[in-house]
Amino acid sequence: MSWLSPDPERSGLAEIERLFVEMLEDGRHTFDAAANALVGGTDPEAIRKDLFATDRRINQTEQSLRRKLVVHGSVHGAVHFPHMLVLMSVAKDAERIGDYAKNLFDLAVARPWLGSPERQGEMVELKDEISRLLVRAKALYEKEDMTAARAFLGECDRIEDHCDAVIQSAVKAESPNCAGLALAARYFKRVTSHASNIVTALVVPLDKLDFYDEK
Repeated sequence: MSWLSPDPERSGLAEIERLFVEMLEDGRHTFDAAANALVGGTDPEAIRKDLFATDRRINQTEQSLRRKLVVHGSVHGAVHFPHMLVLMSVAKDAERIGDYAKNLFDLAVARPWLGSPERQGEMVELKDEISRLLVRAKALYEKEDMTAARAFLGECDRIEDHCDAVIQSAVKAESPNCAGLALAARYFKRVTSHASNIVTALVVPLDKLDFYDEK
């Protein structure tokens, strides 16, 4: 049974889950726009208005989702309580993707040096990988594919390790200033982590959300 299934026991949550999916779609849009401005050559001013409008929509959608959860909980009580807590948690992850997109945008405005041409090409590839992850996170959430979700989380771990390696290389560089590269890799890692958190909702119990990769 899909989390978006309109069966009698869960039909009251269908609209709330639809709002969450909208947040995921908008989050991917903001990430793509901001990351392209940072590593892909897009003029930041060309996307400023749309990016911040989309981020405001993400925030408004999260607020609407919360209100609907309160109403739903007052009607259905404990029956849907665990599922409601999951939705509240993953909605915050979706909202944070929009926040990190704004961080990427602010960094793009500063036009930092992002390393050698080879490193810059690597960052473009990393950006494309993360964009595809965000698309897949939405699809996995809708389908509740447990096997694919575990494979997805393994890919997230690999990308996060890659980001960590870029950060370590940047902070140890003596010259030139690699602060922009370190920040870009850090923001890429955080977006990946929030996508990972969303998908962990499919494979771990409620108390383990956000702690899937803890040793």
